[in-house]
Amino acid sequence: MSRIALVDDDRNILTSVAMTLEAEGFEVETYNDGQSALEAFNKRMPDMAVLDIKMPRMDGMDLLQRLRQKSAMPVIFLTSKDDEIDEVLGLRMGADDYVKKPFSQRLLVERIRALLRRQEAIAGGEAETQEESRILERGNLRMDPLRHAVSWKGRDVSLTVTEFLLLQALAQRPGFVKSRDQLMDVAYDDQVYVDDRTIDSHIKRLRKKMRAADSDFAAIETLYGIGYRYNEE
Repeated sequence: MSRIALVDDDRNILTSVAMTLEAEGFEVETYNDGQSALEAFNKRMPDMAVLDIKMPRMDGMDLLQRLRQKSAMPVIFLTSKDDEIDEVLGLRMGADDYVKKPFSQRLLVERIRALLRRQEAIAGGEAETQEESRILERGNLRMDPLRHAVSWKGRDVSLTVTEFLLLQALAQRPGFVKSRDQLMDVAYDDQVYVDDRTIDSHIKRLRKKMRAADSDFAAIETLYGIGYRYNEE
């Protein structure tokens, strides 16, 4: 049974979403501010977190930043209805997905299940093909899907589930272009729609992490209007 942490200062949302997730078979923990959640996570990390952005004591952005220092667990942001800045910042800081308020609880459940399936596939070695499950080496890059481990020039790089899947999809076929639609299919279930900006934000975050390991990293090329390509160095 997966443990889902819900962090939101709206008690009505906490109560209703918790009831829905429990009915779907999840174990649910609820917190009404980021500081309380962080204190609990330091003792026991959940399998996934759903975070509101605007909260007292510690907001969702600050909480995510603290989490990413120690964990690559999937994180979904709950964002304001019309606040695109929140969405982009959240993805660039390391969130795997976002859902706009007001939201369909069924949609949120599907997003949660999609991310958990991908995390379990990586962690348990249940990749769809032998190519996706074996160790991948491309020049300075080494990826081990069974251990969710990535290194560049021997330096470990911590990636979220979504970032790992996108990098794996690109690096499997160096020189070949992957469109944003193809990358969406890699990172999300068919029933979950995301727009181009979501993929772009994940790629920007991925590049930032790789450049933290090597400031000269330039293996991921953007082909404007087309997609992305991995160039083996």
